[in-house]
Amino acid sequence: MSKVIKHFRTITKHRHQVIKHCFKAGIGAQGLRHDLSKYTPVEFINGVKYYAEGKRSPNENERAEKGYSEAWLHHKGRNKHHFEYWNDYNPKIKKYAPIKMPLKYVVEMFCDRVAASKIYQGENYTDSHPYEYFQNGRDKRVINDETSDLLESLLLMLKEQGEEKTFEYIRNELIKKDDY
Repeated sequence: MSKVIKHFRTITKHRHQVIKHCFKAGIGAQGLRHDLSKYTPVEFINGVKYYAEGKRSPNENERAEKGYSEAWLHHKGRNKHHFEYWNDYNPKIKKYAPIKMPLKYVVEMFCDRVAASKIYQGENYTDSHPYEYFQNGRDKRVINDETSDLLESLLLMLKEQGEEKTFEYIRNELIKKDDY
């Protein structure tokens, strides 16, 4: 099977899993728009070129070869569920800094991370994988503290209480709040 078809299947499988999670979280319409930029030429062509059998992000492979990922730069600039999108110049400190993400995008980010773990881990997936992945990247992230704390609490809830209870909490309590 060609890399084009394999990459298409991987990103579509991931997207459909995120959509499913977004509906479980009560943000279904938002989920339907999730990651549509992955089908644009800059992201899709580089995704095919650097495809790694669905075991590792093509962005990591592109970054290893070029020193940056053109596909990732395009993606994070168009998808508000990535904390990297939420960095802007802060006039108080006179440098770029992370901004607190709106709640609905934090929920979508949670759905995205769970879906990615399921796709990349396959049959080895457990509810602790998204939390462990988050912890492993702690030193590399530039993310607003409140956003990080909320995401970590949701991933920990998933690890300790499971998917059903976590999505129930998100849907019935968290998204009804104006803020976090």
